[in-house]
Amino acid sequence: MQKSIYSRIKIRSRVGYGLLVDRLSYRFDNFMSRGAIALVSGLALVSLAFILLMGGLVTLSGVAPEGSDRLSLPEALWGVLMRTLDSGTVGGDTGWFFRLTMLFVTFGGIFVVSTLIGLLSSGIDAKLEDLRKGRSRVIECDHIVILGWSLQIFTLISELALANANRPDTCIVILSQMDKVQMETELYDILGKLPRIRLVCRTGSPSSMADLGIVSIHTARSIIILNSTQDRADTQLVKTLLAITNIPRSLPQPYHIVAQVQTSKTLDVIHLVGQNKVETLLTSDLVSRIVVQTCRQSGLSTVYTELLNFSGDEIYFKAEPSLQGKTYGQALLSYNNSTVIGIQHANGAIQLNPPSNILLQAGECLILISEDDDTIHLTNHSNAPIDHQAIRMAKPALTRAEHTLILGWSDRVYNIIQMLDQYVAPGSTVTVVSEFPAAEVELSEETLKLTKQTVRYQQGDPTDRAVLENFNLTQYNHAVVLCNPTLEPEQADAQTLVTLLYLRDIADRYHHDFQVVTEILDVRNQALAQVARPDDFVISEQIISLMLAQVSEQKSINAVLTDLFNPEGAEIYLKPVSNYITVEHSVNFYTVVESARQQGESAIGYRCKADTNNMARSYGVVINPPKDQLIEFKPQDVIILLAET
Repeated sequence: MQKSIYSRIKIRSRVGYGLLVDRLSYRFDNFMSRGAIALVSGLALVSLAFILLMGGLVTLSGVAPEGSDRLSLPEALWGVLMRTLDSGTVGGDTGWFFRLTMLFVTFGGIFVVSTLIGLLSSGIDAKLEDLRKGRSRVIECDHIVILGWSLQIFTLISELALANANRPDTCIVILSQMDKVQMETELYDILGKLPRIRLVCRTGSPSSMADLGIVSIHTARSIIILNSTQDRADTQLVKTLLAITNIPRSLPQPYHIVAQVQTSKTLDVIHLVGQNKVETLLTSDLVSRIVVQTCRQSGLSTVYTELLNFSGDEIYFKAEPSLQGKTYGQALLSYNNSTVIGIQHANGAIQLNPPSNILLQAGECLILISEDDDTIHLTNHSNAPIDHQAIRMAKPALTRAEHTLILGWSDRVYNIIQMLDQYVAPGSTVTVVSEFPAAEVELSEETLKLTKQTVRYQQGDPTDRAVLENFNLTQYNHAVVLCNPTLEPEQADAQTLVTLLYLRDIADRYHHDFQVVTEILDVRNQALAQVARPDDFVISEQIISLMLAQVSEQKSINAVLTDLFNPEGAEIYLKPVSNYITVEHSVNFYTVVESARQQGESAIGYRCKADTNNMARSYGVVINPPKDQLIEFKPQDVIILLAET
């Protein structure tokens, strides 16, 4: 019986011991899984306890080197510390009892303190690797955040740097799934060192709330979302907006988000998610409109570039109470160094080039082009110095049928043809050439709902000179060269450049001058396409980058740009100077503005034909010239203005 009780007690003690060991092992595993900080702090405490314990034992036991007095507690602690940190210290000890004691201390240092040092070293290495991967938190406020990565980012950052040149220590943070080091290398190789701008790169998903927290999205001044053209359904864009709007804002101002949108179907969803926080740029639609407008007017591309970049004059809004009750026509002549182009009504609606007799009301702002917002000042002239004898009134121009050649294929072909139909005269034609079999292409007047044009499709390789030679290029007024979206940007641009070179050579041989619009995907290849003829507009993501930068700096600009590129309403036209003034003698720009006003138009600049090949002079384009400065126009020069047609 006693043996049975003893056996039970023994079994229970073993079970209890086993449970205790399991619990301790479990707690140890939990402690070890907490990471480097927990391990370092734990081992630091163990090391401290070991040093205190051994120092106290040495003092209490009276152990000392041979021939030395008993060590005090501070001396003992110092001696133990030195032997735990440096195992070689024990070599100088004397007295075997003291040597054995310090040898034990040294072994403890090897197992405990050395482990602590190793963990510190590995923790530092892990932190450096984490920094290299771009996973450390950004502590910034009033900064600009760019989400995503594309070829647009180089132009975008360049423009943001110019726009913020007067802001000291501006920070631009980029978050994308690319490697941090790769992003920094590419930015430095292309942009170099940007003065007064700090670029911070982080690796992560723009649609992850945790990764958005890394870049301090809640304290950003503005947020720009680069949306890849490969994301046709805009799914990542919607996810990113949902993530941003679910992060509470830390500033009193609401989020200012500028986003590229690929399909119009997504706009309703974006409005539901972002409400009034998101300014959208419908990329494909905008590019199609720019292609259509620029292929019909030589030099218009340069005008857009000058107007949208931050290196020259930009668009501003200015409330001018002293002009209330006066007409828009009077406002046109009220500034010498700024150019009025429209009105922002009290309800926020934009009206470019309104009727000249419309009265300015309270709460309205003028829309102007000026060098800066602090250069907008009313003129001192009570009456503008206009040379009325130099004013000429243009006769209505005869509309003629236009013939357009489209080389290559992309999803924008349908939009381009439909938009051309809104501008051209009846009897116009469009010819499309691409490598697809005719049976795979659905191009008909009925499908596209065309009223003024007929469409013809021909299968062929636009990079084959023989194919181009078979066309009578002299019958076409415009040519559009599109990139192949299925190829890598470099390869697609190379094919486009080949087609462009052939077009120019054939046109030169037949002495035929026609406008060519060339689509380039990589902005770095743009200069290659512009070398021979600056008027051949190279459409690329650059124009979208300029718009993104403008809207990120000034939210209301988006409504102006939307109206500007809309075929319904006022647009930019380049018209012969002889339609407005006589060219026998010099006149000031006040006279040009007044002549345009009388014809229901708003003059914003001019282009000198003699400088069309001079890059240093912006290819002859002058936006917002001083109105009191005399200009000697030539018959080939043109006036740049906002007009209905």
